[in-house]
Amino acid sequence: MKFPLLNIDGSKADSIEISDKLVKLKINYKLIKFVIDWQLNHSKPRLAKTKQRNQIKGSTKKIVAQKGSGGARHASRKAPIFVGGGVAHGPKGANYKIKKINKKVRKLALAQTLSKKTSDKSLYILADVKKEVKKTKEFNKFLDKNNLSNALIISDKDTLKNINKSARNIKNLKLIDDEGTNVYDLLKYKNVIITSSSAQKIQQRILNEKN
Repeated sequence: MKFPLLNIDGSKADSIEISDKLVKLKINYKLIKFVIDWQLNHSKPRLAKTKQRNQIKGSTKKIVAQKGSGGARHASRKAPIFVGGGVAHGPKGANYKIKKINKKVRKLALAQTLSKKTSDKSLYILADVKKEVKKTKEFNKFLDKNNLSNALIISDKDTLKNINKSARNIKNLKLIDDEGTNVYDLLKYKNVIITSSSAQKIQQRILNEKN
């Protein structure tokens, strides 16, 4: 599928060809949600940790006789009902229940999300920016002209360096490196702008079976 190339200075540019395997897929919303859940699960550090009953140091001697005391049949001071005992159902630390997901599933979800953006007509390809854009006013002019509010910009390193100063303070605009392309950010923002170099890298990474 061909996409017209946008230019910061407004000049006309050529079009770019993007594989249909990247922008014309059938969308599986359950798959995309599964990947987003995995991503959010990894983004939250699970630092809180309490000791379970079997992790408490102490005697395992039976506290009172099994019968005759008139009370409950307690077996150990390490039970959760005692002060200093283990904690029942508490947080278990960083490595507890971290979701795992296949790399191919992540690639497929990313491609399907790009396909959704294409079908919504909210995916744009920007020609690589060779010269530094120094003023925010200039970059805002480009966004207003193309009606690109609330946008995610996926950029190659050279373009990111040239537009970072002029774009970083604009409201509802996020810049990320092409290596950090992810499903959550693609869906969070209404419009997605990808530089031509980044589009080729993402295409190669997703369609390459060995990666």
